[in-house]
This record gives sequence, structure tokens and C-alpha cells, in this order.
Amino acid sequence: MDAVDKKIIAILQARARIKKSEMARELKIPATTLQERIRRLEETGVIKGYQAVIDPEKIGLMVQAFVAVTLDCHEPTEIRRFEKSIKTIHNIKACYHLSGRFDYLLHVVAMDLKELGDLVKVGISSLPDFGRCETHLLFSKIESSQVWPLPE
Repeated sequence: MDAVDKKIIAILQARARIKKSEMARELKIPATTLQERIRRLEETGVIKGYQAVIDPEKIGLMVQAFVAVTLDCHEPTEIRRFEKSIKTIHNIKACYHLSGRFDYLLHVVAMDLKELGDLVKVGISSLPDFGRCETHLLFSKIESSQVWPLPE
């Protein structure tokens, strides 16, 4: 990945809806070169997709929380089974495998506290090899960026 690829990524992160012709002019490269570079970045998995950034409260998701989970068993088969099961619960926005006191940190969303309680007590606690969890309510978001810093 060279400096032009990094500029393409930076522009797409900030303004994904920019017209390719405008981006090509801004980068001072031919539109066909830009298209080829974007295609290559997509094919190699550097660019994984494009999506709208949604305000969760505007669609009725008024509660967000982080659920720290510890598994009972740490065998590879059980870990894979737990991770596969996580993908079946649509209220889990993100799942991170961690080192330290907890095995996983789940970012979850819910319409209200009752739905969050059901999600934790019924959904998450019934996952394979679930051991225990701690739920941390998110009061406010100070900073959240969809933009990844690009190394020099």
C-alpha cells in the first residue's frame, strides 16, 4: 500500500459518497487508475464494505451496554462454538476476544432496560460454555470514530 492508496482510504473513510471523478481530480490521478486501486483495495480486503452510520436512538435503541463474559471452558472447540453462537444474537453489535479477567467483551444494544435484561438473562447466559458476566451500562459516548488512523 503506497501513499496514494492511503489517501484513497482516508478520503473514503471521511466521505464515502464522494463521486469517483471528484476523488480522481482531488488526487490528480486518472479515474481509471482510481477505479483499479479501489477494486484492488476491496479484493485484498483492505476495504471491507460501505455502510451508513446510524444513530441508534433514532431507530429505537435507547440502551447500550458492554457485557464482559467469562467462559467455563477454554478448549478450542468450545471457543469456536461460543463465537459461532454470538453471531445468532442480533442485539450484539460487536464481540471482542480479550486477554485478562474476562474472555469476551460484547457491545450490545436494546430498546429499553427490560430488553437488555432479557438479552443478558436469556440470550447471552444461554450461550455455550457461558460462565459468568458483568454488564456495564453506557451513559454517554464521548468519542467514537469509524475512521482508522493510517500509519505514516
